[in-house]
Amino acid sequence: MFDNIVEEVPDYKTFDTVDELKASSEKLVRKHPSKTEIFVIGKSRKGEEIKALRIGKGRKTALLFGFPHPNEPIGSMTLEYLSWRLAEDETLDKLDFTWYIIKCVDPDGARLNEGWFKGPFTPLNYALNYYRPPGYQQIEWTFPIKYKTLVWDTPIPETRALMKIMEDVKPQFMYSLHNSGFGGVYFYVSSRCKPLYPQFQNLAKKEMLPLHLGEPETPYMKKLAEAIFKMPTSVEAYEFLKKHTNKDPAEIINYGTSSDDYARRVAESFTLVCEMPYYYDPRIGDTSESDVIRREAVLHSVAIAEERYNFVKEKYSKVKASLKEYEEKRPFRDAIEDTLKRFPDSIAAQKHWAKTDPQLKRKATVAEKFDSHVLSRFYDLLSLGLLHRCVKDTKNGGVEKEILQQMKEWNDRLERQLSYKVIPIRSLVRVQLGSALLTAEYIRQKR
Repeated sequence: MFDNIVEEVPDYKTFDTVDELKASSEKLVRKHPSKTEIFVIGKSRKGEEIKALRIGKGRKTALLFGFPHPNEPIGSMTLEYLSWRLAEDETLDKLDFTWYIIKCVDPDGARLNEGWFKGPFTPLNYALNYYRPPGYQQIEWTFPIKYKTLVWDTPIPETRALMKIMEDVKPQFMYSLHNSGFGGVYFYVSSRCKPLYPQFQNLAKKEMLPLHLGEPETPYMKKLAEAIFKMPTSVEAYEFLKKHTNKDPAEIINYGTSSDDYARRVAESFTLVCEMPYYYDPRIGDTSESDVIRREAVLHSVAIAEERYNFVKEKYSKVKASLKEYEEKRPFRDAIEDTLKRFPDSIAAQKHWAKTDPQLKRKATVAEKFDSHVLSRFYDLLSLGLLHRCVKDTKNGGVEKEILQQMKEWNDRLERQLSYKVIPIRSLVRVQLGSALLTAEYIRQKR
């Protein structure tokens, strides 16, 4: 029923800025005042208004929001396109939803990433303009929770805005529009939904994108089907750390629970997340046997992470005192200091898991080896980019040059190991949009 809507996604060449997204929403409401409305749901930490679109008058409610992490703009383009189609295409009225759409829930953080939104879309340029806040400042992971020693009751302003709209509209369907950086396509769902699994997988195949069949984001992830997982929770993170460390897990986690956890608590929502990468290498979908044991592959990625940690720790210790006079560097300082604080315990848990879990005795697949040996270095490059932005244009020119040189060396090594492609934005949007419409139809029929 919705194939033509997915097929007609424009061939976007760049990502919209926060201001461009705002201007488009205002234009939409001016053009379709009878079917759309825009309203303020709260303010960011810097005082910028966060606005939502209300579209349609269906009996069910859907809440969709972009930029749950500020380095993830794919979802904003999905919402940009969907908002206009909802207002102009009566076919979508058959879903019987009232749609609440927040194109950018973190305007402060998104603006800090806009340096790469217009390209070039290379890993190095992405890293040099990358920003991601520490866990305790991430909208997605600062919802209230009380579990054993983990007590989080200080949601940030943007999170409070989402809490309020969840409580007000009680969404049956919630879509937090995330994306990954490198790899294949994968999905999270809040509960089992077997009819959707092959449909989700086929969306990626239709765009000739591999499913992500390497290591999952966290060892405790519950797999439901190929590249489809149960939504992870802070409780699972807590229990994993309790099992694999000798510390109070609450001291390591230092954040709250997810939007999905809170939405299920206040509205029994069904939540979808569709993780889309910017780049892919065909090896991420190769499930044939590699030449290494999975345990060895995981420990190799741990060693790469420790190499990055030691470099960041050394360079940051040299400049930390001098950075206090640069208030504009505060977001980067917070992110780096949180990582340095939590890394030793987190990596100790990862090591203990790798050494003790019997499931890691088997041979790694090509995808798992590729994930551990190559993709781990891509994500560590982003950490170096964060450090470079923290030091850039301060009185620490020597250290800045050392960091940039290290980034270039890591990037050159990465480029030699990769055979990657930059995925067209249109393909990314099609998969995210298609999974949203399939889920909305699934919920309509189920309820």
